[in-house]
Amino acid sequence: MSDKPASRIRSWSRWFYPGMRVKRWILLMTIGIALFMLGAYRFYTLDLAGAAMDWLENGVDPFRVFLPLYAMLLGGIALFALGVGFLVRSIAEVLTPDRDENLGEIVYRRRALAQGGHIVTIGGGTGLGTMLRGLKEATSNLTAIVTVTDDGGSSGRLQREYAVLPPGDIRNCLVALADNEGLMTELLQHRFEGTDPGLAGHSFGNLFLLAMTSVTGNFDEAIRATSRVLAIRGKVLPSTLDQVSLVATMADGSEIQGETDIVRAGTTQRIARLRLHPQNPEALQEAVDAILHAETVIIGPGSVFTSLIPNLLVPGIRDALKKTRAQRVYVCNVMTQPGETGGFNAADHVRAIEENAGRGLFDYVLVNTAMPGEETRARYAAQGADVVQPEMDTLREMGYRVLQADLLNETNLVRHDPNKLAQVILENL
Repeated sequence: MSDKPASRIRSWSRWFYPGMRVKRWILLMTIGIALFMLGAYRFYTLDLAGAAMDWLENGVDPFRVFLPLYAMLLGGIALFALGVGFLVRSIAEVLTPDRDENLGEIVYRRRALAQGGHIVTIGGGTGLGTMLRGLKEATSNLTAIVTVTDDGGSSGRLQREYAVLPPGDIRNCLVALADNEGLMTELLQHRFEGTDPGLAGHSFGNLFLLAMTSVTGNFDEAIRATSRVLAIRGKVLPSTLDQVSLVATMADGSEIQGETDIVRAGTTQRIARLRLHPQNPEALQEAVDAILHAETVIIGPGSVFTSLIPNLLVPGIRDALKKTRAQRVYVCNVMTQPGETGGFNAADHVRAIEENAGRGLFDYVLVNTAMPGEETRARYAAQGADVVQPEMDTLREMGYRVLQADLLNETNLVRHDPNKLAQVILENL
């Protein structure tokens, strides 16, 4: 015999345990309902004709009859509303102790976001995180597909020492999609300093994902578990679970393996072609399905050669992009990147994608038309970077539809503004 009825009774009875701070408000709501019903009953049974005759014949003030009834009806409503308000507040203090907003706002926002469009973003690095921060305010039906070829810094060390996929870009996306970017997200982004060779340079979030992989048994389950910890709005998926590295053929014909070495070599000569080693890794099926069922697919922003193209070199991801009925847009970077795209305009960015992954992967190109200040441009020029010129006519001649807008967020760094970026995409696609 099932014990579900008994379990439900026990669950409901817990509301009346001492210290729950709900009984008083339930009692207040009950009194309000009782008072309202009593007033409604008295009003229903009132001899309205007799009251009218008393008023006309004897001059009896009708308010002496109706005022108590109104008091009971309105008083009952007020007590019930007060009880509901305090009950919700009491529950919210337990469920969301560190939030300033009330439970009603949280529930409304989550319900509203659940009705948003199904959007897939493809990329890596900080650019993808910027995109996600803007989009998560409009929909929770988000899927971020992230590159897994980063071999530098903490991610590269963990990949080499523990044979896990590089966690850095995935960590950044998880933090960007977190429902509340508070202390927990700061903790995941914390980077250890000092002289300890075991910890120095590592991000706590990378170590957390490594530990979660050990606990859950596989990397994709570790991402899902971490997603629950952060209560993220959407999903973060690697493009493949295979261990792959990036191989570049440079302009002089030499081959360089490894993302970090490729960028270093790119400061002296152009990257001609990219491939993955081993070639043709298997795409994560969940990522493929997300692309096929999306309403909008966004590629970028991010480093063209090391964040975007590696995802597009996974055959399953590339084929899904060609098959999907979603609106597909490439978001071009706002600044060139030394070691990758020095001197590139927007059309050059698109050509680099076409030369390495083929045509037919997106329909729109979104370009920035705003210019940073002269002082900022001079600072970037000293590092070998400049504003990406939109070249809109050339892009149209190449067969793309062009979206243009002021997308800049200029502080110490020149990047896309997440809110401007999301607004243009949501309004035009």
